[in-house]
Amino acid sequence: MESMRLLSGNEMPVVGLGTWPLKGDQCKKVLKEALGLGYTHIDTAWIYDNHREIGEYLQDTQVSRGDLFITSKIGKDYVSYDDTMVQIDEILTDLQMDYVDLLLIHWPSDSVPMEETFRAFNEIHAAGKALSVGVSNFSVDQMEQANALSNAPVCVNQIKYHPSHEQREVLHWCQQRDTIVTAYSPLGKDRILDDPILGEIAGNHEKTAAHVCLKWLRQLGMIVIPKASSREHLEANLEVFDWNLSEEEMSRISAMYDA
Repeated sequence: MESMRLLSGNEMPVVGLGTWPLKGDQCKKVLKEALGLGYTHIDTAWIYDNHREIGEYLQDTQVSRGDLFITSKIGKDYVSYDDTMVQIDEILTDLQMDYVDLLLIHWPSDSVPMEETFRAFNEIHAAGKALSVGVSNFSVDQMEQANALSNAPVCVNQIKYHPSHEQREVLHWCQQRDTIVTAYSPLGKDRILDDPILGEIAGNHEKTAAHVCLKWLRQLGMIVIPKASSREHLEANLEVFDWNLSEEEMSRISAMYDA
């Protein structure tokens, strides 16, 4: 699995398994399939309510903790200093781990000052409970504020990004500062996969429209975390490494947002 180096120095695999809304036995089944196919990057969040299943399954596998990259997120309504400190311990207890590889603020808060959240994040990182820290769904202004408040590098901004939902200003700002952008909902919740442009380009490469979306994001420099619940889709989401879109194809896909 290819990876990208974070500002923290840690390596983050470029394709991860998005685990929302997987729960219970289905969550464990998908994890089994994913790890068997070579996934090592697992993306979860406190609000997904599946940390316990993930932790239980990983304890039963022979996969070394050091070979995994686990991302979790602090819920939007729990970003006060006290709540964040409680929630990280709940996350680690349920995951049965001493640390997560990446801890994110899931959404910016309208009511809790960001200073309060990063006071907690600074302590969490210093204690080794999160090897890297970042944010999710942050605008450029919010990214600038986060960078000013965090003692550790703000390594990642996880945002919604697909051909019909671009956030070019945020992407450009992050890339100018070597901050990794992780694209969630990279397939637009399947709404865009019938687009004739994607279909034509997919045919050129004997791929699917989903492959084209993921490859487009990768060539734009993003990490992708598509969710999947079947072995077929898990396998398909890994087919982004041995082929490339042309510059013209990349431009045609980008133009979908402007249409």
